[in-house]
Amino acid sequence: MLTTCLWFDGNAEEAAAFWTSLLPDSHVDGIVHAPADNPSNKAGDVMLVNFTLQGAPFQGINGGPMFTFSEAVSLRIDCADQAEADRYWAALTADGGEEGQCGWCKDRFGFSWQVVPVEMMAYIGGPDPDGAARAMQAMLRMQRLVVEDMRRAYEGEAPVA
Repeated sequence: MLTTCLWFDGNAEEAAAFWTSLLPDSHVDGIVHAPADNPSNKAGDVMLVNFTLQGAPFQGINGGPMFTFSEAVSLRIDCADQAEADRYWAALTADGGEEGQCGWCKDRFGFSWQVVPVEMMAYIGGPDPDGAARAMQAMLRMQRLVVEDMRRAYEGEAPVA
C-alpha cells in the first residue's frame, strides 16, 4: 500500500479535519503526538496525522516551515455536475484560499486542488476537433470551470454574456 505524505507547518490536524469534512468516504484515522522534543515539534505537539480521503491513505507531517506546497502536486476532485463542482470550489477557496486558472485553486493551507466537472471531457476530448479546440480555448479563459460555457463553445454557440 502507498500512503501520500504531506508536509505541513504545524497545521496538519486542521487541514485533515477540513479535508475530511469536505470529501465523502474520508476520516481522520489517528494522531501521533511527539514523544519528545525534536527539530520540528515540542514533546506533546501533534507530529503526525493519519487520514483517509475518499478511501486513499494520507499522512500529514508537522515538519515546520522548511518546505511548502506547490502546484507540482495537487489533488483532483472529479465532480458529477456543476453544482458539486461549485460547492467544492467555494469551500476550497474560502477563508484565504485562492482561485487559479482552468479549475485549479489553492485552499487556505496553500494546497492545490483541481475541481473538475466530469462532463468537461465530453467537450475538450469530444469527437469534433474544432469543437474540442473551441472548448479548450474557453476553458483556458476560466478560473472556476463552467461546463455550460464549454458546451456552448464546443457547439459553436456564442459565449454567455
